[in-house]
Amino acid sequence: MEDALRDMWRSVANFAPKLVAFLVILIIGWILAKLIAKAIDKILEKVGFDRAVERGGVKKALARSNYDASTIVSKIIYYALLLIVLQLAFGVFGPNPISELIAGVIAFLPRLLVAVIIIVVAAAIAAAVRDIVSNALSGLSYGRMLANIASIAILGLGAIAALNQVGIALTVTLPVLIAILGTIGGILVVGVGGGLIKPMQQRWEDYLSRAESEGRNMREHLNSRDRETTVLPTTAASPQPGYSPGGGQQGAGQYGYTEGAPRYSNEPQYQSDPRYPSAPQYPNDPGGRTSPTGPPTGPYPTGQPTGYDDPSGGRHTGMPGGQQYPYGGDRGGRQ
Repeated sequence: MEDALRDMWRSVANFAPKLVAFLVILIIGWILAKLIAKAIDKILEKVGFDRAVERGGVKKALARSNYDASTIVSKIIYYALLLIVLQLAFGVFGPNPISELIAGVIAFLPRLLVAVIIIVVAAAIAAAVRDIVSNALSGLSYGRMLANIASIAILGLGAIAALNQVGIALTVTLPVLIAILGTIGGILVVGVGGGLIKPMQQRWEDYLSRAESEGRNMREHLNSRDRETTVLPTTAASPQPGYSPGGGQQGAGQYGYTEGAPRYSNEPQYQSDPRYPSAPQYPNDPGGRTSPTGPPTGPYPTGQPTGYDDPSGGRHTGMPGGQQYPYGGDRGGRQ
């Protein structure tokens, strides 16, 4: 009896440290796994992992899920770390079936991670191919259908590759993969022979013609704007109708320049009287003075123009009928 009790206490004494080590490893490992999972979740959110996955076509698959892509990845890493912690914790007790099971699951995790990456990449490629095919064949009635078929085929290939990676149903997935590849090849052969090339060629010709037309219209619009905005240089004073360059200058002030008299085509012509000189001559004036102190006296024929220079410097010229030109003009020049 004493020996049995002694053996029992010896077993408890040997098991107690192992149990304490198991609990310590389990608690510390659990805390570390939680911290690492949270850190990975925050890092993935900051680098835009969720947006990249949504553009890859996984958004619809996660539409009804309570977790986003970064949270799912952090959860997977968390449970993977827990498995490692459990393996270490149960390893304290020596070789046991639980440790062997956990070791098998841990060995399976890298292949599972690679399979998940294959699915994500295949989904991204499928979404890109669907958009390209749908836009290229948008003018055809069966364009969207072909785009969906191509997307589903790529997703199927990705799923088969992922299953092969994890080693599930190799005898089933390999023949399915061969059949899918053969079907795609047959569709391409039939499509090329049935006229898929011709619609695509017409589509590209339409695109090129439209681009050329738009470029031509844009160039014409820019040229017309340049012509409208061109400003021709203008002079300070443009000549008036009937202006003769040899008759003097004009265009400034109320009555124009006072250097010379402008010549107009509609200017009235007067017959000169041979009895009178073209310029008045005054007696006792050897220099031909034109500014007397008063108007000249003498009999002038009725109806003939008369004129004189007053002391202020202005010239009065009498016209038939009593018409008077403005006062204050140039000496000898009519205004």
